[in-house]
Amino acid sequence: MIDAHKANAVHGMSTLTARALAELCCQTLLADGATAAGDVEVGVVTPALERIVEANTLLSGLGFESGGLAIAHALHNGLTTAPATHAFMHGEKVAFGLVVQLVVEGRPIPEIVEVVDFCQQVGLPTTLAELTLSPDDLPALQRVADRTVVPGESAHNEPFEVTAEAIYDGIRAADRFGSGFSAEPQE
Repeated sequence: MIDAHKANAVHGMSTLTARALAELCCQTLLADGATAAGDVEVGVVTPALERIVEANTLLSGLGFESGGLAIAHALHNGLTTAPATHAFMHGEKVAFGLVVQLVVEGRPIPEIVEVVDFCQQVGLPTTLAELTLSPDDLPALQRVADRTVVPGESAHNEPFEVTAEAIYDGIRAADRFGSGFSAEPQE
């Protein structure tokens, strides 16, 4: 958002503080997310879990208000056109959307690997199949892509033009990327 010079959720410009909060949120999630997810599974409250709760509520909320949103959240909105995804939580769809966003932005492979690995460690979807969508249902994927870029959608907060074609290709590439880094042993 800072690079794009677009208005944030409260119609102001993104701030350096928002970027710092986003970076702190990301660092906290990567450092403590897997441990905290395991803590939740066994029903214990630990400092790692408390840090994740803070990152999820305070840091991400302040970051959203002060920084804004981009492709990941717009893709969530695009996924609402696919009835198969209605059972999934907002954050699950945004997680896959983040992988799509990183692909569309042309981020370095190690950065994408880190996010995919994190998502897989904590049980967030990184493939279409995990969202109960078929990668072969090309018309459904096109509908998702088309909805992701309607005028006014946060996908347009990127510092470059975002088209339905870029999102469609990003969805398919992110799915292949997520499949390539599956938790299943590769033979």
